[in-house]
Amino acid sequence: MAKDGSLGLADSDSGQIQKGVSDHRVSNDAESSHVVLSEETTAAVIDSAAEKALCRKFDFRLLPVLAVMYLFNALDKGNLGNAQTAGLSKDLNFQTGQYNQIVGIFFVPFVVFAPPLSMLGKKYGPARALPILMFCFGSFTLLTATTTNFGGIFAIRWFLGIAESAFFPLVIYYQTTFYRRGELARRLAIFYAASNTANAFSGLLAFGVLRIQSNLVDHPWRWLFIIEGSVTVCFAVFAFFYLPRSAAEARFLNEEEKALAYRRIQVDSSSIVNEKFNLKESLKIFKRPTTYGFLIIEICLGVPLQAVSLFLPQIVQRLVSDTVTINLYTVAPNITGAVMLLILAFTSDGLRIRFPFVCLGFAFTFIGFIIYAALPDVHAQVRVAYFATFMMCWGTSAPSVLLSTWYNNNVAHEGERLTLTSVGVPLANLMGLVASYAFQEKDAPKYAPALITTACFGATGCLVAACLGLFMMWDNQRRNRRQGVRLTAKDVPTHQLRDGPRVDEFRWFL
Repeated sequence: MAKDGSLGLADSDSGQIQKGVSDHRVSNDAESSHVVLSEETTAAVIDSAAEKALCRKFDFRLLPVLAVMYLFNALDKGNLGNAQTAGLSKDLNFQTGQYNQIVGIFFVPFVVFAPPLSMLGKKYGPARALPILMFCFGSFTLLTATTTNFGGIFAIRWFLGIAESAFFPLVIYYQTTFYRRGELARRLAIFYAASNTANAFSGLLAFGVLRIQSNLVDHPWRWLFIIEGSVTVCFAVFAFFYLPRSAAEARFLNEEEKALAYRRIQVDSSSIVNEKFNLKESLKIFKRPTTYGFLIIEICLGVPLQAVSLFLPQIVQRLVSDTVTINLYTVAPNITGAVMLLILAFTSDGLRIRFPFVCLGFAFTFIGFIIYAALPDVHAQVRVAYFATFMMCWGTSAPSVLLSTWYNNNVAHEGERLTLTSVGVPLANLMGLVASYAFQEKDAPKYAPALITTACFGATGCLVAACLGLFMMWDNQRRNRRQGVRLTAKDVPTHQLRDGPRVDEFRWFL
């Protein structure tokens, strides 16, 4: 009933918006005016006070749960590094290079299974798929505590990669069905900050757990997997019953708020809200040249992102000698990484522009890794070296969120949007293979080849993002000159943009 009512309102409002665009264009041709359609005109059918109240409900009801889910996702994926500092390789009798193999094998199924599982998640609903995936990767984390040799942990890491593969793409898609394009970055940032918090919390947890004296397990690092896996499984059960399938089915919204939620997404997120997934149509996203620009940036992002996520304890190990203290030293860089992420994301949403902040994040990455690699004696300049680790974390968090937001903002077709995300995010994670094989034990403790390699990927990502952003600016100006108007992305409702750049009214969200 609510859905029909909201659809009727959306159709009516869509007609008004389309008429407004047409009227302003005629006015522009007649009077050569540069003012065509403001954001307020686009949203004239929406009550701003009601929208703020609705967003607050989403923020308080959805974001905390999603953030906790992602926190455990990051914990279960990254706790291997903490276990390694506590003697995992030695306790399980790994041969040379086998630790790198168990790190790297995770990313193969992560990439292979992300697109099909994301598509299944779209079909059956992210609100159900996400808790199921969480239950699975929590269970595999628990099983990791039972492993006694290389073969056992290698197999579990394979299945862990499958379980975690579609998690982040589905979370991004899920949030695009509740928030406008200009609201998305800060929400994804709050959600993604859970990853940095997880890395920091992982260090604190490891610091405490490794001090446990118990006869229940043979090695203290097993408690990491037992504690994190158990809590993950329990929270997954709660999330399954808590998350609403869509705004239309959210029990905490009344009928008027459900209609408003539908209309918001119809004009500023999706071309067709809750559109049924069609594989053939969704694959058309790969006919756009800009898709490959975004994917190249994802590749460049993946190496520093995974290097920090997986090997920050090993990088910091060069600064301190005490095994337990190593994990404690990873806390502050990860916390400041979360803070920098929030600063850049909120600023990006406020200015409604993405690519300069993506470039800035890559610049932080490049500078941080280059400084650390260039120091011949980190103990003589320990403050500079430790500050470089802060820059590494600043530069990996923000680009990940803003890049995902950037291309999601430019794809109104829900199926295409999910398909691009389900390929782009795993592709970035696949670069964990590069990171895992770049950080070789023979290069410890300096890891000079790995640090230089990571810095080069950061510099390349900055350059490609800048070129893509400048192309979008040029193309927007070209379209405006050709049509004799001055439109920006906020001026055109997304229900007109199903076919993307092939539509004359399309404007890139920079």
